[in-house]
Amino acid sequence: MCFDHDAEPPIELISDNPAHGEDLVLTSSDGAQFAAYAAHTSTPTGAGIVILPDVRGLFHFYKELANRFAEVGVEAVTIDYFGRTAGLAARGEDFDFWPHVMQTRPEIVAADITAALNYLRGQQNAPKSLFTVGFCFGGGHSFRQAANNQGLAGVIGFYGQVAANERMPGPAPIDMVDKFSCPVLGLFGGADQGIPAAVVHQFDAAMKKASVEHEIVIYPGAPHSFFDRKQSEFAKESADSWQRIQAFIAAHAATNS
Repeated sequence: MCFDHDAEPPIELISDNPAHGEDLVLTSSDGAQFAAYAAHTSTPTGAGIVILPDVRGLFHFYKELANRFAEVGVEAVTIDYFGRTAGLAARGEDFDFWPHVMQTRPEIVAADITAALNYLRGQQNAPKSLFTVGFCFGGGHSFRQAANNQGLAGVIGFYGQVAANERMPGPAPIDMVDKFSCPVLGLFGGADQGIPAAVVHQFDAAMKKASVEHEIVIYPGAPHSFFDRKQSEFAKESADSWQRIQAFIAAHAATNS
């Protein structure tokens, strides 16, 4: 499963460095509008990130995650996928997301990500090094962006599908590695029944063969969507993931700024 509607990022708020957040409406290259949320940092590091939600689209978890990024100096924007089919209004726990997920296409998601990247690039103190991070459905799309020539400094995916399946047809990230043009960080649960470790190892091997700079981490015993405050038994795995993300951004922002 993906995050529950009341999920919370497993990251402590930094009270002495609060983020300034705002709801947005962004416009994609086809003229479609979609909801987004930006979190602005008061201590910029020169890095910015686009957060790609799970199958539910934009909701509280991802807005709070954007705030946590801004608190550590990373300008952040998180997007919704369903402006074309479900409108711009906030949605409740009973939102029937699958019909909308099935109407998305990788090229349209990529166009919306480009709109979010352009928003970051248009800020007064625009970040010089841009990343994506995605979760589940968004994790797969985050990996795909490594092949889309968007000037990214790196892509990060939590338990994203790396191979095509019935619900998520290709092109899959594993089929695109020869086009990857930036470093990759992949974070997976060893007990994720939807993404077997064997498939993750195949993704790892494909990137090695293609000489893609990457790091793949599989947390033994961790399930899908372990990065959640309610999954307290996996607090160490969540803390390690957050530290790895910050280290990945710091390392690649330093070399791409």
